[in-house]
Amino acid sequence: MGAKTALLIYAEGDVALALHDAVELDRAATEALVARLLPGFDVVAVEDGNLGWNVNPPDGMLYAGVFRGLTVICAGELGEIRPGDLRPGWLAERAGRRVILHSMHSVSDFLGFAAWGANGTLERALCLSPGDGIVEDRGDRLPFEQAYWAGQHPVGDDDDDDEPYPLPFHPLDLGEALAALCGFVSEGMPLEGMPDRYRVPLAGFRL
Repeated sequence: MGAKTALLIYAEGDVALALHDAVELDRAATEALVARLLPGFDVVAVEDGNLGWNVNPPDGMLYAGVFRGLTVICAGELGEIRPGDLRPGWLAERAGRRVILHSMHSVSDFLGFAAWGANGTLERALCLSPGDGIVEDRGDRLPFEQAYWAGQHPVGDDDDDDEPYPLPFHPLDLGEALAALCGFVSEGMPLEGMPDRYRVPLAGFRL
């Protein structure tokens, strides 16, 4: 699997519906957002990207887009981040919207995701990897998680490895339930009706 994400979304309503309509970037609002997120940093604008190609930027890079009812941020510092380590100032940008964090990395089998309600209350946070085990597990498990915790998606045996996989499921398998949170998948063919993330423009910035 080559799935990697470093994504933060603020949405007034259904994320998938908002992504369908996210085709016209509000550049002035996006630049103002980045200035608020990174006070004191020298930020240089670079070539625009999109949610498809730039969902996991390298360190020192950030891609963002402000749209009607939706804000999308992809940033190097969101890669392999524990939900509890998200900068408070970034969470404060919610402005009465639901916030979703999604971070996974196929090299380390890391997954971290979280969802906060419009009032700022944490609804769910999970962070785990085979190397560190379950690092965070807060809030009620969401419906799409239930089958994984119930053992319905075990990791297959590897003949070259005598040790069993240290988690009851593969984090990237659960991470691909991204559709339940954000309305799209990071690998494989999108299902009918899913937004085309390559059509969602993002302004690029280098720190």
